[in-house]
Amino acid sequence: MLTDSEIRNQKPGDKTIRLTDEKGLVLLINPDGSRWWRFRYRFDGKAKMLSMGTYPETSLKEARELRDEARKNLKDGIDPSQKKKAQKASVSGADSFEAIAREWFSKFSPTWTPSHGERIIRRLERDIFPWIGKRPIGEIKAPELLTVLRKIESRGAVETAHRASQNCGQVFRYAVATGRAERDPSVDLRGAIPPTKVKHHASITDPKEIGALLRAIDTYRGGLIVKCAFRLAPLVFLRPKELRMLEWAEIDFDKKEAHIPGPKMKMKEKHIVPLSRQALEILEEIRTVTGEGQYVFPSPRTWERPMSENAVLAALRSMGYTGDVMTGHGFRSMASTLLNEQGWNRDAVERQLAHAERDEIRAAYNYAQHLPERKRMMQAWADYLDSLREGAEVIPFRKAAE
Repeated sequence: MLTDSEIRNQKPGDKTIRLTDEKGLVLLINPDGSRWWRFRYRFDGKAKMLSMGTYPETSLKEARELRDEARKNLKDGIDPSQKKKAQKASVSGADSFEAIAREWFSKFSPTWTPSHGERIIRRLERDIFPWIGKRPIGEIKAPELLTVLRKIESRGAVETAHRASQNCGQVFRYAVATGRAERDPSVDLRGAIPPTKVKHHASITDPKEIGALLRAIDTYRGGLIVKCAFRLAPLVFLRPKELRMLEWAEIDFDKKEAHIPGPKMKMKEKHIVPLSRQALEILEEIRTVTGEGQYVFPSPRTWERPMSENAVLAALRSMGYTGDVMTGHGFRSMASTLLNEQGWNRDAVERQLAHAERDEIRAAYNYAQHLPERKRMMQAWADYLDSLREGAEVIPFRKAAE
């Protein structure tokens, strides 16, 4: 074993001198007089050497403590050299949560829509980075992450807290996959944040009130483009954005269908809308006005853009239907409620509403699923709405014969 006096009295030579302590610790004395501590060990069958500083800046006692710590790491199956590199990276910020989150964002955001990507990075920059952004990602534990998420929850933004937790989980899993974290602590927080309250879009589902709404739409005094979109909305079950972005190239009058490409749908899946006789009549009417352009319902200001996202909503409001009574999305809820009550195949209804398919492989091929039944259903629905508009006695409509 070495002693301090032995080290101090050893003079440099023409070649590097190696003084051996014990358990792999050695001191190298170079010809220039510099003295370096080294720990020699084997990991996975390979001989390795770990630098532990210089003498006398690192004393004999301190060098032995560092050696003992390295030996403990070896006992735990950890390569001391790799651990030291990871610690240096953490100090430099290379393995900080923010650095890895931005790396993850840079890698995956090109596959997202610009608005989706902007929401995610803004959420991280506003609610996550200020608190744990500079922390080494491998050191962040579930309680620390929960503290950050509860700051979001405390301002009443429960849904944002859940979305932030999901984004953090994605970053942690990316760090695990790239060897910079051991696990994703967000999985330990399930149930730690209150569930969000489901927000239902206000909708009219009483048949008599639906009849009154349809008659009000017929008397709407706004522009023809908005009025036709307003009349078509109850017949196609599209989301307001999907309706206003509808293009003439997507309408097949021969097949009596609208084919909407996946990128334009909320769930990014191709969607087919069977067009009832009534829907086709509305489209024929507006085609005489906008048929030479790209969009079925273009903006009154320029036909190079679709109409405003608030056009149908504004029309509803102008007729006295407030937000707690009826919304643009409400036509979908209206159809879903009554179609299910009347016994139509729930899967056919869900497919026509273009709700998410949990199995991504099935979703890629199922856009035409239940199409024959959906065609019958859409025509029966349009006929039913006509009967309500005319004020006929309200009786449940029946499924068309198979």
